[in-house]
Order: sequence, then C-alpha cells, then structure tokens
Amino acid sequence: MARNKQRDRAAAADPVVEKVDGGLAELIPDRERPRGWTLLIDGAPQSHVDLDDPAHLSFEYQRRLGHIVDLAAPPNRPLQVLHLGGGAFTLARYVAATRPRSTQQIVELDGPLVQLVRRELPLDPGARIRVRSTDARAGLGKVPDGWADLVVADVFSGARTPAHLTSTEFLGEVRRALRPGGRYAANLADGPPLTHLRGQIATAAEVFPELALTADPTVLRGRRFGNAVLLASDAPLPVAELTRRVASDPHAGRVEHGRSLMDFTGGAAPVTDAGAKPSPKPPASVFR
Repeated sequence: MARNKQRDRAAAADPVVEKVDGGLAELIPDRERPRGWTLLIDGAPQSHVDLDDPAHLSFEYQRRLGHIVDLAAPPNRPLQVLHLGGGAFTLARYVAATRPRSTQQIVELDGPLVQLVRRELPLDPGARIRVRSTDARAGLGKVPDGWADLVVADVFSGARTPAHLTSTEFLGEVRRALRPGGRYAANLADGPPLTHLRGQIATAAEVFPELALTADPTVLRGRRFGNAVLLASDAPLPVAELTRRVASDPHAGRVEHGRSLMDFTGGAAPVTDAGAKPSPKPPASVFR
C-alpha cells in the first residue's frame, strides 16, 4: 500500500511541502525517475533519492561519497557506518543496497524532517539503520570507541555547517569513534577565497595523518561556490583508485593529496572550538 502510494504520488508529480525545524522542506518528484525525489530545505537542494534504485546517486558530492563507500572495504563486505546529518538518508540507503548486512547509525537533529522522510520516503525495513534525532556532536559522543569503519559528516543548518562541527576537538571525537584504519568523509561547502575549506584541511591534518580532497576543479580554483569532499584516515588512502573514479564521473572532479593538498591550505591555521565559525553562507545564485 505504501509503495503504491509513493508510485502514484511521483507519477502525479505532486510535491510534498512541510515546515520542519530547519525551514520549509519540499520533496520534489523527479520527472525522469518514477520514484525519484529531491529534498530541498528553504530552496536549497539537500538530497536526491530513488526508492526503486537506492544505489543511484544523483548529486556530484553524493557520487563522490559513494566512491568512498565503495573503496572502504572489499565489495559486499558489510560496514559499520555513522552518518552525521541525515537529509533524505541517501547515503545510508546506498550503503544498505551495495553492502547488505551493514550496520548504520544516522544522527539528525531535525526531528520533524526525520518524520517527514520516514513517512514519505520509507527506509527498507530490512536495512540495519538506526536514526537518532539529536545534535551531531552529541550523537557522536555516544558512539563507542573504535565502532565505525566510516564516519560521514554532511551537516548543514540554514545551508551552513555549524561551528562546533569544524574544530580539532570535534575531529578528535571522530577519530575516537573510528576503528584503526577507519575513514572520515566530510561534505564541505565554500567559495572564493576558500578560507573555510583551507582551514578545514589544516584542521583535519592536526588529527589525521592521511588526507585527500575531491571537488570540481572550478571550486578548487576558487572560481565558484561549491562542494568538496574531504577524506581522512590514520592509514593510507586509495588515492589512485579514487582519482580514477572521480575523473570518470559525469561531472568529472579532481583529487588533491599529499604535498599539493598541504600547499593548497596556504598556511591556514587549524580551527579549535574557541575560534570556530560556521561555514560561509552560499550566495543566492547557487540555487537558481
């Protein structure tokens, strides 16, 4: 019954609009995919989901996070994944579809948004996904030491990453929650002059010895506002294979690591709790 209701709604192209804690949430049907939906908050695209094909990733940054999931372990091996920020649970659905028997936790502060997504875009009841409605850093603090193979941070409030999720203290908690060799992936957003992005790389370098960054080349050159995905670990990263996959995406990206990535920071200082600030607000033109 629920499946038929979703199919009928998408076919009729009826948006779902509700007020949530973060603003006005809209679920917009995908004209090209019968059960595809895009989640917007106050007009800003947050997630895309295809209920018929949860392994389909539409947004560029989500495809790059998907590559990180693919390379986190040999194919089909289950993972233990912590998602800080839920959106429409896109990446958790991807993990469940591509790595059955994975155990996942989603931490999403916006309780009404969680209820909306659960109702309109229900999770597979067989997936091992637990959703907590609490602050991302508070939820991270409850994760046992060494529990996670992968921690993914994709947290935005009013299209900005909250300040308390940008510091060395926060990343210290991330490393505590990761098993040895585990990986941390963060969706970061910035525009010229890339002050926030440079600072976040410097911050991660204080906590993790291995880093890589992937983004559209125009973003890395500071020509436009956009997303970059930071990958960090205490063990060597699969940079060559990540580079190959990112370069073959429909919207090809670039991967920076090693000396070139450190040079990219331009001497930026690591961010601590005492001086942390939210990520910059995107210009209105980004969502037009």
